[in-house]
Amino acid sequence: MTPDIPPGTPVTFVVDDDEAVRDALALHLDLAGLVVRPCASAADFLAAADPAQPGCAVIDIRMPGMDGLELQQEMSRRGLTLPVIIITGHGDVPAAVRAFRAGAVDFLQKPFDEDLLIERVKEAHARDGAARRANGEAAELRRRLELLSPREREVMDLVAQGLPNKLIARQLDIGIRTVETHRARVLEKMGARNASELARMQMTIDAP
Repeated sequence: MTPDIPPGTPVTFVVDDDEAVRDALALHLDLAGLVVRPCASAADFLAAADPAQPGCAVIDIRMPGMDGLELQQEMSRRGLTLPVIIITGHGDVPAAVRAFRAGAVDFLQKPFDEDLLIERVKEAHARDGAARRANGEAAELRRRLELLSPREREVMDLVAQGLPNKLIARQLDIGIRTVETHRARVLEKMGARNASELARMQMTIDAP
């Protein structure tokens, strides 16, 4: 974790080799009440970032050594899922578009309004928080899925598809009462109230 920052607090990493720009952006974000971690290079950012730390990264696309595009690729390789906002000069717009297509959530062309940056950073924090909650839910549902027997998993798949008990019994070549028993156990173990909720859980588990 970033030192002295409570777990779960979003951190905005400002990654720019230009000290004046880096400090100005960090100051403006800090005055807006955001927790900021300035980084002078991609290497500094990679040394400071933690996959468990929520927030976002504001990255200059042109930096010596590892540039913004290469940093995006390295973040992906390391499992750093922080939303990326690219900042770019006029001549870097085509590269910024490539960064956007590679997963950046936004790019801002210099000079830009600092209030716009704050707005985009807050949007990135919200996006990151939503993604982390969804990932946490999926992990919990996969844990519950492990509690099911192989037959219960089969029943769950068919219930989630909307099949009635009679068709499930026919497809699995078991009695309807047996299907009802398995169905009740699946709902209990998965914490689902009904078939619709079970279907939503199945979609969450299967989501990439």
